[in-house]
Amino acid sequence: MSRNIFVLSLGALGLYYIKYITRMKKIQMVDLQGQYARIKDEVNTSFDEILGSAAFINGPKVHQFQKNLEDYLDVKHVIPCANGTDALQIAMMGLGLEQGDEVITADFTFAATVEVIALLKLTPVLVDVDPVTFNIDVDAVKKAITPKTKAIVPVHLFGLAANMDEIMDLAKEHNLYVIEDNAQGIGANYTHKDGSKTKTGVIGHVASTSFFPSKNLGCYGDGGAIFTNDDDLAHTIRGIVNHGMYKRYHHDVVGVNSRLDSLQAAVLDAKLPHLDSYNNARRNATRKYNEAFKNHPKITVPSGRTNCDGICDTCDCHVFHQYTLNLKDVDRDALVAHLNEKGIPCGVYYPIPLHKQKAYVDERYNEDDFKVTNQLVQSVISLPMHTELDDEQIDFITKTVLDFIDAN
Repeated sequence: MSRNIFVLSLGALGLYYIKYITRMKKIQMVDLQGQYARIKDEVNTSFDEILGSAAFINGPKVHQFQKNLEDYLDVKHVIPCANGTDALQIAMMGLGLEQGDEVITADFTFAATVEVIALLKLTPVLVDVDPVTFNIDVDAVKKAITPKTKAIVPVHLFGLAANMDEIMDLAKEHNLYVIEDNAQGIGANYTHKDGSKTKTGVIGHVASTSFFPSKNLGCYGDGGAIFTNDDDLAHTIRGIVNHGMYKRYHHDVVGVNSRLDSLQAAVLDAKLPHLDSYNNARRNATRKYNEAFKNHPKITVPSGRTNCDGICDTCDCHVFHQYTLNLKDVDRDALVAHLNEKGIPCGVYYPIPLHKQKAYVDERYNEDDFKVTNQLVQSVISLPMHTELDDEQIDFITKTVLDFIDAN
């Protein structure tokens, strides 16, 4: 078949795809190469300095980044560590939680949140999430509190601030710790009931974050940090991350080896001044996605907090670590396969509830208590979301999604 006859046989839709595939840059779930191109001179210069000085662990770049992040978050203490999972574990270790203590967290999130609870021989208590925000359901938390409950771990899922005012009020009422899992939410602002704003990660007693490369603030390897305004807790955590040492070879607390290396700190310090613009680029991409999908009966676009769409000009409660649709009456898995065929990466976060994961099955759980999570794992799909998305890519992605849904 000649090329002309082949093109004619494809029809209008085929011409559309040929037009875009031949001229459009490759779509990636996260475009780290494009982001690096904008900061490469600064990153490379810092790498040269570190390699020349051989200050690879706890060098000047680590301390510089720590101070700059403290200023950005307006928090007293940032303690860098090796990764986000360590950060969450170390935060719990610092609070002195004991074996058997119950820790409440969301069923709909990545396993690291519950993993560290189990590793420390604490008792994970999973609860359902809000059907609109996907964040932990405060009413479900209330029902789950027992005399053994010692902490709540709200996750700022997909970059949207959880309902921190109500969580903090509940924690105060029951004398509980709040440990924020801010791995997906760095840079988001939480608007309190009085109208004031606070960065996520500095509202609870302590917080953790991840600097995994795909995060909104990501390095080029593994990295993480713990945040707190509590001086005594910060002191304890600083010992824990360094084998329990405050003075070399004097081990005052049980610790671990979890430190952020200087090369990763240099990357993060180069990116930090751009974090707000990175998050704004994600919001701009979300506006374009939402405009394409608006009012479609089978698609629910991401939402912000109650009575807020999360993407208005003045709303900064969502940083869109993921752009996640909730589908109705759509074969989600078939859509995933279709997008992959068209060169569009996508993700399902998350395909299995934590309470159904083999490692965390517990006879205490009742399926009726996880109605929202059980529905979401069947219906959510995350589309490409990063700082380098352009209009042409978004147009191609949204049209491909809509064409599939409308044809099926």
